[in-house]
Amino acid sequence: MKYIKQFMIIIMITFIGECMNRLIPLPIPASIYGMVILYVCLLTNIIHLTSVKETGKLLVEIMPLMFIPAGVGLLESWDVLRPVCIPFIAITAVSTVAVMAVSGRLTQHVIRRSGKKVDKDE
Repeated sequence: MKYIKQFMIIIMITFIGECMNRLIPLPIPASIYGMVILYVCLLTNIIHLTSVKETGKLLVEIMPLMFIPAGVGLLESWDVLRPVCIPFIAITAVSTVAVMAVSGRLTQHVIRRSGKKVDKDE
């Protein structure tokens, strides 16, 4: 019963994100709206972490399973994808390196800032 309640909370946040996607004319995916709403709700304690923790862990654990239909779709569309395969691979490689670099820099920045706060408190 606990998982059903937690899953319903996540589904409601997702639904609100879908509604916002329809109402706000910005090119932002509904899933991003949902994640931001959930993040804000967790920060402000509108939703407590314990209210979604176990189901969130379960969803992260089964996430690789969700990529199987996308992979099968790519295999089925191989004839269409073949002419753009090289540009696709190049774009994917460049964007992956860019995301890794930005994420690394941001993580280092956050760690440095949190380290300075710890030193000030001591």
